[in-house]
Amino acid sequence: MGIPGISPEELMYLQHATASLNEDQLKNFVFLYTGKRKNTQDILLFTLLGFLGFAGIQRFVLNQVAMGIIYFLTVGFCWIGTIVDLINHKSMTDEYNQRITRECLQMVMGGF
Repeated sequence: MGIPGISPEELMYLQHATASLNEDQLKNFVFLYTGKRKNTQDILLFTLLGFLGFAGIQRFVLNQVAMGIIYFLTVGFCWIGTIVDLINHKSMTDEYNQRITRECLQMVMGGF
């Protein structure tokens, strides 16, 4: 799969998830997934912006709007939540990408 910035763990997950797809379905899946997935480094950068007063951007990017609003209004729970997100940014990104994988598979298998 020609997806830039992909980790070996993510690649293994994707290979397992897409094993039953034919070539056309796989091309459609890669097209959809590439446009929706998030990079771990981007989430780390957005989390670091929380220390400059822009807390919660990482939560908005990961489609966790309610938590993003709470982080923004509480300055990332007085930076404690931002510190926790800084530590957990990789697992948060992996969880988001796995959810997107399932959504893209449903779209490809269902024919959009």
